[in-house]
Amino acid sequence: MTFLSILFALLAEQLQPLRADNPVYAAIRGFGLRMEGWFNAGHASDGRLAWSLTIVALMIPTAAVYWLCLHFSVFLALAWNVAILYLTLGFRHYSHYFTSIQLALSAGDEATARDLLAQWTKTDTAGMDAPDIARVAVETALVSTHRNVFGVFFWFLMPLGPACAVMYRLAEYLARAWNEPDYMKNEAFGRFASRAFYIIDWLPARLTAVAFAVVGNFEDAVYAWRNFASRWQDEAVGIILSAGSGAMGVRLGTAAQQVVSDSLQADAAALEFGSMEAEGPPGEEATARALQSTVGLVWRALLLWMLLLLLLSIAVWLG
Repeated sequence: MTFLSILFALLAEQLQPLRADNPVYAAIRGFGLRMEGWFNAGHASDGRLAWSLTIVALMIPTAAVYWLCLHFSVFLALAWNVAILYLTLGFRHYSHYFTSIQLALSAGDEATARDLLAQWTKTDTAGMDAPDIARVAVETALVSTHRNVFGVFFWFLMPLGPACAVMYRLAEYLARAWNEPDYMKNEAFGRFASRAFYIIDWLPARLTAVAFAVVGNFEDAVYAWRNFASRWQDEAVGIILSAGSGAMGVRLGTAAQQVVSDSLQADAAALEFGSMEAEGPPGEEATARALQSTVGLVWRALLLWMLLLLLLSIAVWLG
């Protein structure tokens, strides 16, 4: 049922992508803001309590409905799984931005590409040239795909299934919402949310990097992972981007510290680039072709995950 749930959810999203400004996401954003307002007294313990209550408040109903559906019919449970995955997966939330940027760069229209990237990442792109635009688009796409697809896949495979998928996406959102806004930066309240997501995402991030290496240039991906991942401030981001960089043969990262962040409405991943040496990871400079390579890498990684899941499902069924 796990394989069918993911397959049907992916098909549903391909047919009718879920908008990032949908009512469910808006309600969760409002809930997160209220929890922060109610509990934030400036202490780390407040953030720990608020995070735990927020996660539990959404995980328990999700798990309860799943078990209730399973009690009556396996098809009801399947439908609930598909519904939760449809809400938690984001494979095509912002693919239109990525595709439009690729078309604009291919046509030599850097101004349009800059505007689209600014809308997607919610950052100032005024000083970016074509290689910078392509690089940031590739970086955002790789990390977004991990956090909106592969990370969800991993946690959906856990015993609580849909409840764990909800936990992962909510933990990722709280880590951003309680740390990135100007009024929340350097506050003790958001430290636990950030640390909790680091732990939750530790294994999924590495599995995503392995998938990129397997379906891309394995030797270069492993080399870049081992030698350049530490140059990003965010460890998980560094692992994903360094492996993706080597797998595609595209140079990612910058010499200057940059931050590309967004709200849940934009639903792009937060990227923090640490100080890097003059020479970056091996590979060619990012171009419009790199965006096409990114699409191919992501789809191959997705097919790898689905194949492994299918084989696992068959083994369990035969066992």
